[in-house]
Amino acid sequence: MIGIDIVQISRVEKLIERFGEKALNRFLTKNEQKILKSPSSIAGFWAAKEAFSKAIGTGIGKECSFLDIEILKDTKGKPYFTSQTLQKFNLKTADLSISHDGGFAIAAVIIKSI
Repeated sequence: MIGIDIVQISRVEKLIERFGEKALNRFLTKNEQKILKSPSSIAGFWAAKEAFSKAIGTGIGKECSFLDIEILKDTKGKPYFTSQTLQKFNLKTADLSISHDGGFAIAAVIIKSI
């Protein structure tokens, strides 16, 4: 299963400017907030969570909220979905790629169910 999403970085910047930490708390876990500093990285995680929800076929909503999905980075900076996220949705693997350029952040997710 594959999911992809793109978001304008300025859209996320405006959300943060308007609502501050309250906005971040609605779509990022505390662990994610500790590692994300720039608007482009925050937008990348937004796109990754949207892409993940599309890959599992639900979209963001009742069955899968932003906070049901947690992304961290390994020692080399590669983003990955936590084991808790994979277990919650009964997934074997979920590969993630995030990129930012030209004012946009894009994410692609490929998942394999058990």
